[in-house]
Amino acid sequence: MTFDIERYLNARSAYGASLGPNDELAFLLDTTGVPQVWTLDSPGAWPEQRTFADERVTFVSFSPARPEFVFGMDEGGNERTQFHRYDLDSGSLDELTALPDAKHRWGGWSHDGERFAFTSNRRDESVFDVYTQHREASGEEAELVHEGEGWLTVGDFSPDDDRLLVSEAYSNFDQDLYVLDLDSGGIEHVTPHEGSVRYRSANWGPDGEALYLASDRERDTLALCRLDLESYDLETVVADEWNLGGLALDEETGRLAYTRNREGYTDLTVAELVGETDLREFPSPDVPTGVAGGVSFDTDGERFAITATGRRENTNVYVVEIETGNTRKWTRAPTAGIPPGSFVEPDLVRYRSFDDREIPALFSLPTDANTDTADEGTTPAIVDIHGGPESQRRPSFAAVTQYFLDRGYAVFEPNVRGSSGYGKAYTHLDDVENRMDSVADIEAGVGWLAEHPAIDPDRIAAMGGSYGGFMVLAALTESPDLWAAGIDIVGIADFTTFLENTGSWRRELREAEYGSLAEDRDFLESISPLNNVGRIEAPLFVLHGENDPRVPVGEARQVAQKAEETGVPVETLYFEDEGHGFSKLENRIEAYTRIAGFLDEHV
Repeated sequence: MTFDIERYLNARSAYGASLGPNDELAFLLDTTGVPQVWTLDSPGAWPEQRTFADERVTFVSFSPARPEFVFGMDEGGNERTQFHRYDLDSGSLDELTALPDAKHRWGGWSHDGERFAFTSNRRDESVFDVYTQHREASGEEAELVHEGEGWLTVGDFSPDDDRLLVSEAYSNFDQDLYVLDLDSGGIEHVTPHEGSVRYRSANWGPDGEALYLASDRERDTLALCRLDLESYDLETVVADEWNLGGLALDEETGRLAYTRNREGYTDLTVAELVGETDLREFPSPDVPTGVAGGVSFDTDGERFAITATGRRENTNVYVVEIETGNTRKWTRAPTAGIPPGSFVEPDLVRYRSFDDREIPALFSLPTDANTDTADEGTTPAIVDIHGGPESQRRPSFAAVTQYFLDRGYAVFEPNVRGSSGYGKAYTHLDDVENRMDSVADIEAGVGWLAEHPAIDPDRIAAMGGSYGGFMVLAALTESPDLWAAGIDIVGIADFTTFLENTGSWRRELREAEYGSLAEDRDFLESISPLNNVGRIEAPLFVLHGENDPRVPVGEARQVAQKAEETGVPVETLYFEDEGHGFSKLENRIEAYTRIAGFLDEHV
């Protein structure tokens, strides 16, 4: 049976869990069409909805000491998140920031639950400062504890609540860590280094004298490390050929959970520290095969909540008993009546690109695809390109992917050079002057698809969002004869106008990846699809959110207009209440209904 796109997009997701002091679980669930906060007090019970906004909730964090939580919400996808506090006993809701022109980035609670930390660009929109705030204070009452000079993120309070962990990002592959003394205001740089080094997922150790984190210093992949805060020595705890994906540590018990990224699939390990760098492992939790993360320990360190998803498992929250590994599914996000058995699991494949490098990809065929090598392929295909570019297509649940598979399209999801998950060297292969090598990887992927016995080589479409939208436009201009259609979702059309108009708070980060306006303008102009639109032959569909703070909507308007002037069939769709992507159900239904119609017409 074939289901329409509305049914698929009504397959729900429960995620972003936080365990409270009374063993209550808060999480985000998109049943109403946008993510809102819901709570549960036992596995599989009927959840209680706590927030009722028309806008998306971006995170929820339970107080460690009281039945209350803080959640974040922006407006129309503008990413200017504001904080709110909800009291479970009274149902009261208080605004904590109420400065709608500023972005606020959550840090965490103090151990007594009296205050929380965050960073914000309220002083200067191009930089982030560190603040602390009492749980009952609001807006201007937050205390500015450190003025930043760039992209700062604040982590947890130290075990004694007298210090904060602060991270500064120069690019997605170069960060520094600092320890901020809240009494003196002094800040200590604890990761001096040369070149690009990642320091991520940092946690305070049990005694507050060390940090446990993921780093690729002197390595190609991220390892689990211990950083001594007196000597700055970095010791390896766990390392192998795969990236450490995430780390969460309960500082009172020394118990921790960490993930490895094995070809996009999550490998979850639960352990405890029995020395500074020695671990004792616990039984493995039974979470779905796919992608898992977002660990939240309870107040006793006896269990934790984790979000897990797979291509045949929609996203839900599980709670793991640490000692036994016993795992229970707490949330029951529905699949809108679509049998999970109908969902398709992708194959992991590798194909060779122009320089003989192997490129990994996920490849899914509809269940009734013709694979008889004696017959010519008849299955149309969608090359679905991820954004980032420092991102990775992983086997999480994807309703839109399953919808197109159900409609008879094959889906090919390449992790071209520049993707994360395969080591530092692989990620840097597309930097600046090598940008178009990643586009050549797409062309090689289409060559692999064209030789597959099930695929019709004349009916291949490109689809991608954000940086993936740039890849779509670049692929259509670089190899126009390969494509039957292209779908650009919130994509970059011109690197120069993008860098000139993106948020000032992220321009420096993006220039580290793409090249700078000051030094690389001529090159950026040469590779920008907008300047090569005349080469496009395939019909083009351009979709964008009017409030996009990352890739301004002008990118969509200019490429659509210029392509239309060349005689290419062009469709456009703009949402006045969306930002960088589409979060509201009614908009997603409209967008993908239109995309499906566009593909049916042209592919």
